[in-house]
This record gives sequence, structure tokens and C-alpha cells, in this order.
Amino acid sequence: MRMSKRNSPLSPEVWLHDLFASKAVQEGAVIRRKARDIERFVGMDLFMREIQRRGYQVVENSGQIVIFCNRAPVYWLTPGIVPISSKEIGPKSFQDFGYNRSA
Repeated sequence: MRMSKRNSPLSPEVWLHDLFASKAVQEGAVIRRKARDIERFVGMDLFMREIQRRGYQVVENSGQIVIFCNRAPVYWLTPGIVPISSKEIGPKSFQDFGYNRSA
């Protein structure tokens, strides 16, 4: 089920501006938001376009979106664990929010 953009007095553009104007983002840190909030306030497609425009990386785990607000590589440090594809994740993935990664 795709959630509509509601319950926010901010436009999607203002919400994104506020998110990416934070001190953590300006310092190239990592921030986290709930996937359902991103979908509700701006929509996953618009959010991902902004991530790609900025050259950032983003991961999703159990409904949480982690945004690496820099262009540095991301490495998995857990030995023996290989990141899995979205098809293997199961019910909690970007597809739940209507986002098509291959588009």
C-alpha cells in the first residue's frame, strides 16, 4: 500500500531542504529516518532523486533509512556476511513504499 503525502504542514521540497540543511549533513555525517516518514512527507521517488543528485548513499533495514551524507565508500565490516539484494530482504523493502530501484 502506498501512503499518501499527508500529515505535514511542509511541502516535500521544504521537508527535503530541512533534512539536508541539518548540521550533521553539512559535516558529512550519517543520518537516519523512518522509511514510512520519508514516504509520507516526500515520497520515496523524490527522496531517492535528491540522494542521487547529491551523490550520497542510502541503505534500508527494517523500515529505517540510513543516509551517508558524503561520497566516501561504504564497507561491510561484519566478517562472513555479504549484503543481500532487495529481492532477498523480504517484506520490508523499498518495494513496500512503491520505489522501483531499477528505474
